[in-house]
Amino acid sequence: MKSCTTVLVSLPLLLAAIPAVAQQNAPVFDTYTPGPCSPNGQPHGGCTPGKLVRLRVVTLAEGLHHPWHIAFLPGGREMLVTELPGRLRILRDGVLDPKPVAGGPPESLQAKDLHSVLVHPKFPENHFVYLTYSKGRETAGGGPAETTLAIARARFDGARLTDLQDIFVADAWEPGGAIAGRAAFGPDGMIYLAVGDRDTKVFKDDPSARMAAQDLSNDIGKVLRLRDDGSIPKDNPFVGRAGAKPEIYTYGHRNVYGMAWHPDTGAFWEVEIGPMGGDELNLLLPGHNYGWPLVSFGKIYSGNLVSEQPWYRPGMDMPVLFWQPAISPSSLVIYTGDKFPLWKGHFLIGALSGQQIQRVAFNQPGAQAERRDSMLTQLDRRFRDIRQGPDGNIYAATEKATDATPPDRPPGATDPPNRTILRIEPAE
Repeated sequence: MKSCTTVLVSLPLLLAAIPAVAQQNAPVFDTYTPGPCSPNGQPHGGCTPGKLVRLRVVTLAEGLHHPWHIAFLPGGREMLVTELPGRLRILRDGVLDPKPVAGGPPESLQAKDLHSVLVHPKFPENHFVYLTYSKGRETAGGGPAETTLAIARARFDGARLTDLQDIFVADAWEPGGAIAGRAAFGPDGMIYLAVGDRDTKVFKDDPSARMAAQDLSNDIGKVLRLRDDGSIPKDNPFVGRAGAKPEIYTYGHRNVYGMAWHPDTGAFWEVEIGPMGGDELNLLLPGHNYGWPLVSFGKIYSGNLVSEQPWYRPGMDMPVLFWQPAISPSSLVIYTGDKFPLWKGHFLIGALSGQQIQRVAFNQPGAQAERRDSMLTQLDRRFRDIRQGPDGNIYAATEKATDATPPDRPPGATDPPNRTILRIEPAE
C-alpha cells in the first residue's frame, strides 16, 4: 500500500497566493511617455520617441455589482469599495471578502444608491468612515418620490459599521436627474462633496431644471465644503451672504466625478461630465462660478447646443481642458508614486464612454507643452473609479462597456455581477 502525505495549508496563506496567480496570468500593455515632438510619445515624423512604459493589469476581484468608489484603510492592505445598489465591500491583501460589510445603511436612512466611501484622515484614532448616498422621501399629495444626496458617518472596526448616522443632507431634492455623489477629504481636513445638476429634462432644450446650478439658494450643481461632522466651516466663501447656502464652495457645475489636490501647489482640480461633449478639467477656486449651463461646449441630448454663447461669459471660469467628443471623466488622480516615476505630476483620468485611463501631462518639453495619452482602451472597460494605492500602483473599479448602468433601472433590480477591481502595475 502506498503511503499518503497530507499537506495542510492555512486559509490566510491560500488566499494570499491568489493575487500571485492572477499576476502571472495578467495581460501586459505598452504605452509611452511624451517625446520631444510626439503628442503621445510614439515615433512620429522622425522625432525621437518617448520612453516605453509597460503596464501589467491584474484582476483582483470579479463579480461585483457596479463598484463605484475605492478607499484604502491605513497601511494599504485593506480596500473599501462601494457597490451602487447599496453594499460596502472589502478586499484584504487583494482578496475580496465574499460577504458585504455588516452594518450597511439601515432602512431608516432610506438609502437608494451608494456612491463614495471616505476614510477619515485620523482613522487610527477615531475609526470614522463616511458614505455618500442618494436618500429618498415620499412627497405630500401623492407626487413622485424624490431623492437627494446625503453623507452618513460610522465607525468601522475592520468587520462591521456601527452607529451609521447622517451628518449632512443636501438641499437638492428632485424626482430624478444625475446626483454625482463624489466626495473627498481635502488637505485642510474638510469634506468636499459634489452634487449633480439633477436635470430631469436632459432630452429637452428647456434649461429651467439645470439652471438650478446657477442658484445659490440650493445645493444643486455645486461643490460643497463641510467639516468632518457635517457642520459648515466659517471661512466658506458664501457664509453670511443673504440667500446663499453657506456650505457652497463653487457652483455652476454639471456632474463632478473626480477631485484631486496637486501635491506641490495644493491647487484643487476636478473633472466633470458634460452632456454630449463638453467634459471639463477645472481648477477650482472658492466662490467661483464654472458656468453650467450658461457656458458649455456640449450639446443637449436633443442635439442642440447647451448655450448660444458656449465660450465665455464675464464672471465665469473657463475649463483648463475640455473634451469634444466626450470621454465621460469619472475620476482623477495626480500621480505621486514611485512605481511610475516618469508619470509624477501627471493627471490620470478614468473615463466611462472613453473606456480608458487618459494620462494628461502639462509643461512638457518641445512645442506641444500639453500631452494626452489614452491608455488601456484594449480592455473595453468603463473605468468607474481610479485610485493611487499606498504602494504606488493604480487601482481601478471597472464595468463592461456593453453593460453600463441602465438609466431606467428600477429600484432594487439586480444587475449582472460582472464588474471588476483591477491593479495596474509596472511590468518588468
